[in-house]
Amino acid sequence: MPLIGYARVSTEDQTPLPQSEALQSAGCAEIFEEHASGGNRARPVLARLLERVQSGDTLVVVRIDRLARSLSHLLEVIERLEAKGAFFRSLQDPIDTSSPQGKFTLQVLGAAAEFERALIRERTKAGLASARAKGRVGGNPGLRTKDPAALRKVRLARQDGYMERLNETAQDWVPHVRRLRPDMAWEDVLRIINGPLPHDRHWTQSRLLRAVKAYVRDGFLPAEVLARARRRDTDDRVPAIIAAIKGADPDITLQAICERLESMRERTPRGRTSWQPSSVRMLLERAEKLGLLE
Repeated sequence: MPLIGYARVSTEDQTPLPQSEALQSAGCAEIFEEHASGGNRARPVLARLLERVQSGDTLVVVRIDRLARSLSHLLEVIERLEAKGAFFRSLQDPIDTSSPQGKFTLQVLGAAAEFERALIRERTKAGLASARAKGRVGGNPGLRTKDPAALRKVRLARQDGYMERLNETAQDWVPHVRRLRPDMAWEDVLRIINGPLPHDRHWTQSRLLRAVKAYVRDGFLPAEVLARARRRDTDDRVPAIIAAIKGADPDITLQAICERLESMRERTPRGRTSWQPSSVRMLLERAEKLGLLE
């Protein structure tokens, strides 16, 4: 079972060397190192690692806090690994999702998170009921009177909340948008983004465009990604898609590319729904001749 290590430190002044040495001692042949805050979910190295992981692989960290600072983020990452048939292990914590004990620990953590959310909901309901019983009306007085300052404050808060939610999913779509636009049409970019994601996390084109526009507005993406897609010959479309999949994960196998194309419901040049590695190899060679591979 291939072991892939992930080591993270918060600042450039710190070194991930002790973590990397521990991961290497644990049997990790490949180790990804990153300098980033644990509170930031949009980490490019982590995004590349999660894209790289394949069925049967195990993501290994020294401690849970090196991967995630919140239970919700930890469960989200493990859910992505499970969707790919991969596992998670922490060297200093009792979590190894390839073992029954580790799965049980994970279930306990998930139940604890759901219990905490239920308690918050109940406390909120009780507080609102108590306020109504005392004759107090809920809501913002400034909003009831349509005060411009209050309306602006709420609008900015909503924008901040929206950007925070986008940051939690940025690793799913930002690298693809940055790499593929405007060379590829939005429809194809969307299918490449949704390919490795579980169905309940799929993006729609309108939702993706809104997210991209928000990131362009705040300077996180260049304005060029919103430009009109460049014209491409029909015969070059599928090689471009395969080149994009290969570009996101240079180590991906031909068979894995076949599975990705089938999950995207992409048909072969002959109109078939089932892909063969030989066809993918041929189209990769064409993509290289077209200069589509980096």
